[in-house]
Amino acid sequence: MSSGRTLRIGTRASALALWQAREVAQRIAAQPGAPPVELVHIHTSGDVQREVPLWQTRGRAFFTREIDQALLAQTVDIAVHSLKDLPTQLEAGVALAALLPRADPRDALVSRGGAALAALPAGARIGTSSLRRRAFLARLRPDAVLLELRGNVPTRIERLQHGDYDAIVLAAAGLARLGLAQHVSEYLSAESFPPAVSQGVIGVCTRSSDEETLRWLAALDDRTARLAASAERSLLEHLQGGCQVPLGALATLQDDTLTLSACVCSLDGTRHLAAQAHAPAGEAVRLGKRLAEQLLARGAAALMAQERAAHAVEEP
Repeated sequence: MSSGRTLRIGTRASALALWQAREVAQRIAAQPGAPPVELVHIHTSGDVQREVPLWQTRGRAFFTREIDQALLAQTVDIAVHSLKDLPTQLEAGVALAALLPRADPRDALVSRGGAALAALPAGARIGTSSLRRRAFLARLRPDAVLLELRGNVPTRIERLQHGDYDAIVLAAAGLARLGLAQHVSEYLSAESFPPAVSQGVIGVCTRSSDEETLRWLAALDDRTARLAASAERSLLEHLQGGCQVPLGALATLQDDTLTLSACVCSLDGTRHLAAQAHAPAGEAVRLGKRLAEQLLARGAAALMAQERAAHAVEEP
């Protein structure tokens, strides 16, 4: 039975963040005796800071820090994040209590004329806010002009339609969740365009001391998403990477065996290091560490260090 206490969910106010928070709220409400839930909007530094590309800015957790701080200050009880935004090292006292089933982890190309990436005209202007996407775009289309793109998903599509870009790259999961999948011109394969670590996964945090909330969230945790994300996040942690590193990775589970693939790419697309490894499902964290060690032994650290000092980007 519910204790009568209302669970407050901290979330950003963007359309996608609110979709994710409402999905968590619905899953909690579906449990017998669930407590009432309310959403609390929180502005993050990533929402406020729009003049400089995030990958050119020092620090991490641009879209999660303030929400987790509200969690620790007990002004909210639950924090909902796109897991790819959440640092591998959580704030002390914060527990990653549940991962929802993973949506499509791939990136999607949205172009003005509906053309696929290979069919875009020479010198096409492609918008993205991600260092990883810039690197793999440069690898596949070295002729393209890569432009900075910020704003929420609907705003990005509007800017494309207004002619600021010839194409943009967004997460397929976000487009699907907002009912915007009809705009997709091409789904980019994970082999040639590896996604961000944990892309497509919604992470749900609470205080590690809040046993009551932990019980409500435990029922939401998806085993497959947890295993895949654990492997990918372990890889990222041991590479000492972050959102500002051109790294793509994807773990898949089949017959209780995890396969983890990863690729680090230079920003100009001319050099890359790729690796793949397998392990039993119960060794997800160890698998990520092992693959990171393989990449580091082949020079990934030097490649990433060079790419941290990235070139300036253009704003259309």
